[in-house]
Amino acid sequence: MKKIGFITLYLILIYQIQCYSQGLNHNFLIGYDTGLLDTNVTSTKAILGFDSSSLSIMPGTFPMAFRGAQANISDENGNLLMCTNGCWIADATGNMMQNGDSLNPGSFVNNWCDATSGLPITNTSVFLPWPDDTTKYILFHQTTTDNDPTISSELFYSVVDITLNGGLGSVIQKNVIALQTALCPAIGACKHANGRDWWIVVMSPFSNTIYELLLTPNGIQNMPSQTSGLPSPNNFGGTVQFSPDGNKFAYYHKFYVGSTVNHQLRILNFDRCTGLFSNPRTVTNIAQVGGYCTAFSPNSKYIYYGTFSTLFQVNSDTTNVASSLDTIAIKDNYCFPYNFTCPDFWYGYLAANGKIYITAGGGVIDIHYINEPDSEGVFCDMRLHALRTPCYTVRGNVYHPNYYLGPVIGSACDTLAYVGIYELEGVKNVSLKPNPSYNGNFGISYMLPQNKSGILLVNDIMGKQVFEMSLPPWSSLQDLSLSGLKSGVYSVTIESENTRMSKRLVIIR
Repeated sequence: MKKIGFITLYLILIYQIQCYSQGLNHNFLIGYDTGLLDTNVTSTKAILGFDSSSLSIMPGTFPMAFRGAQANISDENGNLLMCTNGCWIADATGNMMQNGDSLNPGSFVNNWCDATSGLPITNTSVFLPWPDDTTKYILFHQTTTDNDPTISSELFYSVVDITLNGGLGSVIQKNVIALQTALCPAIGACKHANGRDWWIVVMSPFSNTIYELLLTPNGIQNMPSQTSGLPSPNNFGGTVQFSPDGNKFAYYHKFYVGSTVNHQLRILNFDRCTGLFSNPRTVTNIAQVGGYCTAFSPNSKYIYYGTFSTLFQVNSDTTNVASSLDTIAIKDNYCFPYNFTCPDFWYGYLAANGKIYITAGGGVIDIHYINEPDSEGVFCDMRLHALRTPCYTVRGNVYHPNYYLGPVIGSACDTLAYVGIYELEGVKNVSLKPNPSYNGNFGISYMLPQNKSGILLVNDIMGKQVFEMSLPPWSSLQDLSLSGLKSGVYSVTIESENTRMSKRLVIIR
């Protein structure tokens, strides 16, 4: 299959990426120091930069290495602000942030946190913007033990003030214990129904208990624990995911019935107002090999999950989720450049461009991706080992919750006088640039009603439609190339939820 070529990425700093607006989740860092720089790679690290419609790949020279654990956050323009591999926190230059050393105390970290590696566990770190405070960010993070890498004993948090150290930030609180009990090493985060606060969710590895915290402008509140209504896990290994719309929660684990290994996807409904979970349902597979991959489609309908050798899709909107099980891909015999670098299915990442990227458990240079994850079955267009990267990556993953999830309008919890720019009743702020356009190329920025998709239409002066495209939820900018249009005046319209806004575009040739 044809590989995607590298696209030049414009760098503001060595380690800082300029992308489009709504860019908190625009970056994914991969790579580690293998000691094996051969003719198949150009660097030991790389930065994958996303916007709403494209991907850019750039070899990296930053010192941080990744073997699974990763969290990062960027500013609204896509400029990377900070990241971590579970060992330390880096600032926008790629170097250690002030007071960013010695993250996650314990012997497990000491054994993994050298110059060439990072923690090998994923989904154990997430950066969140502090509610109603543009100067602070909070990192929730976990580690495990040498005796059992499937169990964490604490949920920590650390706080960054981005205004310190000349705008590069400084860690002002570090390794503060938020919860201290046996936990699964996996963290989920979802916006509260007020569109401002954050739910943080972790689970027990020995019971069906779910623990929740609520991050508000006043700090962290420990909420009452809940039960999932499902059997207790006895060998959790995987990732936890909230759907992009915040209404579902899914995780994947394995358990034994006698000597038989069962792999089970578990799905619950989630109420963003109360924080309550409900309507548990499962899909069970029997296989001898494990799996960790769990990823929602952008429209929150489909869940992709699987063992290391097989990737499945289910429709989470159906009454009988198990009946919708469909095999999307099976690991083939492709191994490149060596017979031990064979891409399997370990971790899934829903990126800002609406595609799902799936990385492998071993060192590979090729990544799978799902081109149309909102489509059913084979129409999702699974591309096996189709993205060539400039470095080796192992267990590459980053957890970005939906930072742009708005309030639930009309909810009993929508009580804030101000909940940010995403509380919208209709299409707003449509603008075109450049206008006039001298070649038919222009950008359009806009704001859709919260959590809603839209349609972009272009009509000529006689009212004839000459172009149409769908706009995904939470998108805010598109670059268009309408080179086939003649000189003239056109109407550019965005429609969503029975609202519309139009602007005139002048094309001059």
